[in-house]
Amino acid sequence: MPQPTPASPDLPHAGLLRRLAAMCYDSLLLLAVLFVASALVLPFTGGEAVAPGNPFFSTYLLFVCYFFFAWFWIHGGQTLGMRAWRLRVQRPDGGPISWAQALLRFFAAIPSLALFGLGYLWILVDRERMSWNDRFSETVVVVLPQS
Repeated sequence: MPQPTPASPDLPHAGLLRRLAAMCYDSLLLLAVLFVASALVLPFTGGEAVAPGNPFFSTYLLFVCYFFFAWFWIHGGQTLGMRAWRLRVQRPDGGPISWAQALLRFFAAIPSLALFGLGYLWILVDRERMSWNDRFSETVVVVLPQS
């Protein structure tokens, strides 16, 4: 198993294309997790599919999404997509992010994507290559050196 890269505040910040590629990988894995999470609810609904507009089910899936990302971000700073593209989310000083930062990062990512991706397109004009959710949660996404 590869050794984890030491935390460093001097690593370059990730650009837009690399982040989008990691997001594509992660969306496929998250879709599988959401299928399993939905299947776990079926015994409680008599085997019937839950209506998409059900607020309890929607909230449940939102929590599943948050814990999927937060767990990876807090335990090593990388989702599987981020690992494939050699990215890591960390504090600006190079340390791991907290649960509170993960919560801010997750909920700031929603409008960043929902507003036609403007929060991520911001990376193209930001001097430090930071998205809205990076700024809001006081985190950075860095590119790890090749091992």
